[in-house]
This record gives sequence, structure tokens and C-alpha cells, in this order.
Amino acid sequence: MPQPTAIDGIRACVFDAYGTLFDVHSAVGKYRHRLGDLADPVSLLWRTKQLEYTWLRSLMGHHADFWQVTRDALDFAFDMHHLKDPELRKDLIDAYLHLDCYPEVPEALSTLKARGFKIAILSNGTPAMLEAAVTNSGLGGLIEQNFSVEEVGIFKPDPRVYQLAVDGLDVTSGEIVFQSSNAWDASGASAFGFKVAWINRFDQSAERLPGRPDAEIRNLMELPPLLT
Repeated sequence: MPQPTAIDGIRACVFDAYGTLFDVHSAVGKYRHRLGDLADPVSLLWRTKQLEYTWLRSLMGHHADFWQVTRDALDFAFDMHHLKDPELRKDLIDAYLHLDCYPEVPEALSTLKARGFKIAILSNGTPAMLEAAVTNSGLGGLIEQNFSVEEVGIFKPDPRVYQLAVDGLDVTSGEIVFQSSNAWDASGASAFGFKVAWINRFDQSAERLPGRPDAEIRNLMELPPLLT
């Protein structure tokens, strides 16, 4: 991983939610004992189909909110692995409202807030999902605003989604640094005009897409030193 360079002129730090602040695999992790060897394959397929459905619905012009997409993706994963357990399905869906945040997130957000940056989430999640995730993870005092794609009725990486943060925070796109662990989201935000820090937690390869992150870091505690 190359040494990240400084990012200047920033007034607001905007974060993707799922996979960036919140560990999407922690839902299945809570019930690993009930899934056994299927835990990791189910969790991975659930996440994969969740993202695929957002992109496909956007292309098809048939929007459904992220709560519906999340349930549909889990049903697909259950079908693929021949799981028929309504109680487990209910528990997993409920667990998605109680995802664990990554360990460094509270300290990183506290550090940024103390330096005077505006702090917001920009996510595919519904307003209710985001409010639950923020509250249940104890981040309520650190996040100033949640921007949901439901305001425009289409998922990332549509430019209309990224524009929500510009309008809602009353800053220019170049005064926002956007953080995502999803490489495709980092590309989309960069192509829109944000400065971008890609949180490459799991040593992924860079996407071959328009837009290029300004910095690549391993976790959010590496972000504050980059902002000058």
C-alpha cells in the first residue's frame, strides 16, 4: 500500500455506513453457532447479492428501499444454501439493525469532530436503518447528519446520491472528504468530485473504474493525520 498523501481544504468528513463504519458480517457473526460451516458462505453471499440488487434495480428503474433489498438478498442466500429456518431468518434481519462498528470508529470520529469537521453519513440505507445503526452502536453523539438514498430514489454510485451531501452540508464537493471501504463507492465518489479516502481494510485490489481515491488507508484512525 503506498504512503497516503495529505488532503487539504476539507470542511466535512462524510462516511459510507455499511462496511466502512459498520461490520456487515457481524449480523451473521452473532448467530455463527446456528449456521456452523455455512456462516461465512451465507454472510458473503448475502452481502454480494445485496450490492448486486442495488445496482440492478437502479439500472432497471425499479427502486426498492435498502431494507427490502437486504431481506431479498438474505432470502437468496438461504435458498442457495437450502436453509429453511424462519426464526433464524428473522434473527439475522433484526441483527442488521444492531451491527457492530469497527473498533477504531468511535475514536476516529471523536478526533475529527474535536477538530471542527462536519461529520455525516451518506448511505444506501434507509433513514430508519441508519438511525438504528448509529444509535445501537453508540455513535449518536458523533454523527451530525444521515443522508439516505431514499431522498432521491436511486442507489450509489449515481451522482444524485453524492449531491445530497453537498446540498445538505452547504459545502462544495471539493470541501468534502468521503470515506468508503467499498472500492466501487470510492471510485464513484471521486468521479463525482469528492476528495476520497479509500479504507482498504482487507487488502483489496483497486477497481478499474473512473475516479481515483486521493488516499488509501487501512483504517479510519489513519484519516485525521491526512487532513491539513
